[in-house]
Amino acid sequence: MIARAPYLFLLLIIIPDLYFDLHYWRHKYSVGQRFCRWLPTIGLVAYTIYLMYEKNFIPDNPNIIYIYLFLLGFIAVPKVVYMLFSITGLSCSHLFHRKKSPRPHKNYGNLLGLLFVPILWFVLFYGSFVGFQKLDINRQTFTSPDLPKAFNGYRIVQFSDAHVGTYTGKRQCLLQRAVDSINALRPDLIVFTGDIQNTKPQELYQQMDILSKLKAKDGIYSVLGNHDYAKYVDCSEAEKEANCRETISLEKQLGWNLLLNSHQIIERGKSRIVIAGMENDGDGKVFPQKGDINKTLKGVDNHDFILMLEHDPSSWKRKIIPDGRAQLTLSGHTHKMQFALFDWCPLSVTGAEFNDWYTEDQQSLFVTSGLGGLIPFRFGAPGEIVVITLKTQAKD
Repeated sequence: MIARAPYLFLLLIIIPDLYFDLHYWRHKYSVGQRFCRWLPTIGLVAYTIYLMYEKNFIPDNPNIIYIYLFLLGFIAVPKVVYMLFSITGLSCSHLFHRKKSPRPHKNYGNLLGLLFVPILWFVLFYGSFVGFQKLDINRQTFTSPDLPKAFNGYRIVQFSDAHVGTYTGKRQCLLQRAVDSINALRPDLIVFTGDIQNTKPQELYQQMDILSKLKAKDGIYSVLGNHDYAKYVDCSEAEKEANCRETISLEKQLGWNLLLNSHQIIERGKSRIVIAGMENDGDGKVFPQKGDINKTLKGVDNHDFILMLEHDPSSWKRKIIPDGRAQLTLSGHTHKMQFALFDWCPLSVTGAEFNDWYTEDQQSLFVTSGLGGLIPFRFGAPGEIVVITLKTQAKD
């Protein structure tokens, strides 16, 4: 993770102390005192350099990166924010200061920066120790004239982005709670929309007993997410493919119906619905682009009600809408950035589909904020389990 943009992290850490040293510390403190003020930054720089040599996206011991990111949020990020306020205040004071005034101009940006630091610390501590432990049950209804009457009231439970490698040690009880909560909902169908692991299938070994307890009347259907293809491990392509095959094998051992550009039929008497699953279909650069809509829906009748599972919601406009057959698509992937303020998420400025409902003509997409995350942090965007009740709408 750090090795992908090490200089960005180093600049984030070093520049604020350079600013403070040039503008404040050198005028007030001795060399020894200034050195002491630089010590946290020196430590973070050393930590960053150490992580630069980590070949995998995250270390085998994820606590190494968790501690690093926490320290970054506790030390470096508040310094950056304070520096930005200070620079802004300094610029404004020079701009509006009257030279004839006997009063020395003040930098009110420093005061605002000091006020923001405890807010940032609150976000960090809450998101790390409280927010990640929260779990919401998100109840939704989807109505369609194409849904057979036999499936009116059909209850689907969706969960996504489990990242079970994060649920180690004391956090394992959070995964158990999620499984118990899903089963307590007594769903007709459970769907998992990808990212069962962080980087390696070995993460699933200690979680198999918990995940195998999931139960639904019509079974559990799943698709792969970008993390499930073992692309974030530094090894040969052959090893990556072997890891991906093992992830697939482990999901099947759980009794899940893993859909790899394929579909299955669920019947109620003479009526039926189609559960289809495309492989992860991202940008083809950072995220694997393996979705094949034609293969996924090969042989499906144009009049069938189709529930499409696709990890990456960007594929909805790129492939699913142009195809025109899937009435309902369920996705994950974005995690709602694991951060929101008063339900506003920074991802909303991108215009991309990142959370909740999106509709175009007769096709709809629901994007869940997911259950877990690679990093155990959530603020304003708690993990969720989604319950979608299907309703039949009378045709005109």
